[in-house]
Amino acid sequence: MVTTLKANHLIHETSPYLLQHAHNPVDWYPWGEEAFERARRESKPIFLSIGYAACHWCHVMERESFEDEGIAQVLNDRFISIKVDREERPDVDTIYMNAVQLMTGGGGWPLSVFLTPSGKPFFGGTYFPPHDRQGFPGFLHILEEIARVWAEEGEGVTRTADQLTQALRQFCTIEPRGRPDTELSRNLLALAFRQIAASFDGDYGGFGRAPKFPQPTALAFLLRYHAATGEPHALAMVETTLEHMARGGIYDQLGGGFHRYSVDNRWLVPHFEKMLNDNALLAGLYLDVYRVAGKPLYERVVRETLDYVLREMTHDHGGFYTAQDADTQGLEGEYFVWTPEEIAAVVGPENAEAVMRHFGVEAIGNFEGSKSVLTVAATADEVARQLGRGVGEMEAALAEGRRRLFGLRQERAAPATDDKIMPAWNGLMISAMARAGAVLGEVGYLEAARRCADFILTQLRREDGGLWRSWRRGQCRAQGFLPDYAFMVGGLLDLYEATFEERWLEEALALAEIIITRFWDEDDGGFFYTEGGHQPLLVRPKDNFDNPDPSGNAMAVFALLRLAELTEHDSWRKEAVATLKMFAPSMVKAPLAVGQMLSALEFHTAPPRVVVIAGDPGRPATRALIEALRRPYFSNTILLLADMADGKALERLQRLAPLLEGKTVPEGEARAFVCQGRTCGPPTSDPAELVAQLRSLSSNG
Repeated sequence: MVTTLKANHLIHETSPYLLQHAHNPVDWYPWGEEAFERARRESKPIFLSIGYAACHWCHVMERESFEDEGIAQVLNDRFISIKVDREERPDVDTIYMNAVQLMTGGGGWPLSVFLTPSGKPFFGGTYFPPHDRQGFPGFLHILEEIARVWAEEGEGVTRTADQLTQALRQFCTIEPRGRPDTELSRNLLALAFRQIAASFDGDYGGFGRAPKFPQPTALAFLLRYHAATGEPHALAMVETTLEHMARGGIYDQLGGGFHRYSVDNRWLVPHFEKMLNDNALLAGLYLDVYRVAGKPLYERVVRETLDYVLREMTHDHGGFYTAQDADTQGLEGEYFVWTPEEIAAVVGPENAEAVMRHFGVEAIGNFEGSKSVLTVAATADEVARQLGRGVGEMEAALAEGRRRLFGLRQERAAPATDDKIMPAWNGLMISAMARAGAVLGEVGYLEAARRCADFILTQLRREDGGLWRSWRRGQCRAQGFLPDYAFMVGGLLDLYEATFEERWLEEALALAEIIITRFWDEDDGGFFYTEGGHQPLLVRPKDNFDNPDPSGNAMAVFALLRLAELTEHDSWRKEAVATLKMFAPSMVKAPLAVGQMLSALEFHTAPPRVVVIAGDPGRPATRALIEALRRPYFSNTILLLADMADGKALERLQRLAPLLEGKTVPEGEARAFVCQGRTCGPPTSDPAELVAQLRSLSSNG
């Protein structure tokens, strides 16, 4: 038997996921030259395991296989084992996930891949049970067979790996940039809309079958499409989805925030991890639908989701954490589920039936045994009618029941939090907090966005001006990737429009310059996922699909198009348009997977509008013009403030945004200028007239 290691090579890492495995009997290495050098020296194959801290099946495979002394012995004797946090090294994850998809037609986490000592894949899959089960080989069986084949047929394995690597390089190569005559028309948007609509679930919302993911970028495109065309079905698809999700178990009915996805098609039972990126994107989407439809449900979901993030996912100094686990003490979802007996004991006999009817809790649970995930099975009005009680009385009873259940849940052992901080996902949450703060008038959300932006730009800034990928407890890991820059630029632009503090625009411009200089592909167009000079991998990938984040290319395009409107930096617009052309085939073939790129195309073809508000922001007349633009949904509108009370700030901003030139007003007055391209309409001091101008341009667009 192998002697259990007190600690393996992961013990000096910072990733919570890697540290979870630091005391496995498997002699894990982090991704790096040390592991590959040993594999080459000892001529052993590599076992690569990729997962993340909140992943339920990653925990299962650890308990079943990586803590098993016998399996560890085989791994340690016959393989070099590498463990990767997919959130810390998404480049590695992308490459080997593509390899497994080529080999098996599917993928997921934990990702299990076998490599040659040079890093070329030759066999892979996802979760494997420890031993043979129901006719399928177990992990130990697979290890023994691969070790045998490597020893007896090593040359054949190497040839297979070479062939697969060549196929992988072709698979990861996006078509060269579109021909000069590639048409980026709104007809492409209409075609994409029809294809997306064809896969819509009219009963429960969302797209496709179980498991069902929210797909916020596709929904955000549909909302934009509705705003641009008036197409009612586009808005209906968005609202149907958001309402079912808000009532389902995928939404945390007590604490706010969304779980990762639903294992069924009704949004009933979730996979329980909570991810920062999902909650940022969904909070922003619910906010925009609230601006269109005005329903209190959407505002409530935004507030509860952001309040959850501030309560449970925020570092003392301002950064936002990555995720919360699906498991509690080894049991999936245990923190979130309830039995009828637990509810009755907490809320009291007088309200137990009402609370259980409201949350859909019955003797036969909807999860495991008598346990239930809470949903909104009946509204207060419906429960009041069913029980013959007053609506006001019922609303009060349900609110008190929810408060008591939440209080008791806070006393339970909580899921573990992955407290590393990443610029990409923080950029998404900066955007959600900033926009919600502006629309809802919540100073706390604005301050949270400011503090987070300051944290990222100080604690995760490299000496060369670039960004680190992750931060935890004062230590940074890995150079930043394209999403770290593109998502942060988007967040900083939204923070500027929410606060009109020009420093955020300056920081956005600096990061955008790095996107161009370090990620742009001079040969074929588009943006690489990794910086030039990054540790070489088998492939230098470009991300082209939203899965589940928006693609880095799409976010870079969107950011550059926005900045080009402000700065008149025509070369940035040229590179953004070239990337749109490059991805035009994907927008036709797989529109549901490129929602963010479709939104960027919609922005480009609108055309966008820049609204310059000139005046003293401390005066009521200026504030009235600003506030007039907060509540309505104008999807392709950029805001600038010419602060007449701060001459130095105005001078700095004019250098960044030449469109401000000449947009001045006499002291004490305020005007708004609505511009498209380099043409501006007549200024107005009337908030209603300003909104009317924008609505007119929207309908003409």
